[in-house]
This record gives sequence, C-alpha cells and structure tokens, in this order.
Amino acid sequence: MHDLGQWTVQHYLGDLAARVPAPGGGAAAALHAAQAAALIAMVARYSDGERYDAELMGRVIAEADTLRERSLSLAAADAEAFAAVAAAYQVPKSDPARPELVASALAGAVRPPTDVIEVAVRLVSLAEELVPSGNRNLITDVAAAAAAVTAAAVTARVNIEVNLRRRADSSALVDEIVTRADRLVAAVRTEIAP
Repeated sequence: MHDLGQWTVQHYLGDLAARVPAPGGGAAAALHAAQAAALIAMVARYSDGERYDAELMGRVIAEADTLRERSLSLAAADAEAFAAVAAAYQVPKSDPARPELVASALAGAVRPPTDVIEVAVRLVSLAEELVPSGNRNLITDVAAAAAAVTAAAVTARVNIEVNLRRRADSSALVDEIVTRADRLVAAVRTEIAP
C-alpha cells in the first residue's frame, strides 16, 4: 500500500504534509533511521585503502545497507499500521466490535516503531565504530548519522507511547541511544574544533 522506498522525496513530503492518516511520525522515525544508515554506509565506503580496516568497513557497509532497507520497510509498515488505526476509528461507536478493532489496530501500530528502536541501537553502535576508524574528512557525517539516530529513536518512542496511552517500556533504551548519540556528536565536534 505504502511503498515509501519508491516515492520521490517530494511525493513523500507532500503526503506527510497532507491531511491524510499516513505517512506520519512513525514513518518519519523510520526514515530518520534510513538516513542514518545511509550516512554510515557512505562514510565506511569512503574509508577504504591501506590506512583503514577493510574487514571492519566491509562489515559496517553490509550492516548499514541492510538496516537502511529494513528502515524503509518499517516506514511502509508504520504507514500501513496507522492506516489500520484510522480505519478502526471510523467504525461507528455503536458497533460492539469497535473497541476490539481499535485495541487490535493500536497494538499493531506499536510494532514498527519498536522495531525502529531496535534498528537505532544497531546504528548507534556502527556510528561508534566509525568515529575512531573512519575517514576523517567525513567525520561530520557520522555526527549527522548520530543526530538522525536520535530523531529516529525519540520519535519512535513517542509513537509507541501514544498508541499504548502510557510510557513505553523502551524509554530506558531510547535514553541510552540518545546519550550514546550525543557523545558521538560531542566527540566529532571536539575533533573538528579549531
């Protein structure tokens, strides 16, 4: 239904801005993760040659590429899950099946952002490996990836909480991701300071 990976950026942003149920914040969280993965893979691809650890860079590229594709799939899954939530809320309140339909749709809507948080954990780990070992000319792209990971994790957590109507169990994990990503950005800023 929502093959976001095939959309142009303009198409995606137009739909995101429109008054339609999906895509929304959950898809945006997944796309933040996809951007982080792409940045990480790019830095690793530029970290080739004798000065770099080819085995490490190969592993980082392979995992980042996989996580980018996974994130795109999660963006589509989130859009579909939220469309199901919107459809459940359209069922008349007089229908006795409505509460169960809404509850089931909301439970389904929690899965994609939960998976985005799991992706974010892996991405921050990959970024941490690149800071000391990646191409110094692209070190700011690692910081950009870390910032995108933060956006992905925090946005995913908020989407989980709104669907569960309570604090997400993932709060501590997201806080850890944010702390690690902040440390990465600070390390890069220290390195590039004049």
